[in-house]
Amino acid sequence: MCLGIPGRIVEITDAENSMALVDVSGVRREVNILCVVEEGKPAQEYIGEWVLVHVGFAMSHLDEEEARHTLQLLEELGELQEHLS
Repeated sequence: MCLGIPGRIVEITDAENSMALVDVSGVRREVNILCVVEEGKPAQEYIGEWVLVHVGFAMSHLDEEEARHTLQLLEELGELQEHLS
């Protein structure tokens, strides 16, 4: 099973190579945003947008409500896993 995790783009680190810093629940990671950028739209305009991140790539856009709901569910699953262990 593959898992994508919502994150918010907080900084463009290398516009030429479509690299950005994404905050995922307080953890910041550099990811490739090539799959979500539109031709002709400057990379800086993506700062603040929510994306679904999987193995170092932003795979799709999310709205903030969907992102927060998904993060809440993932947190609840983690808490459930702790109780089952």
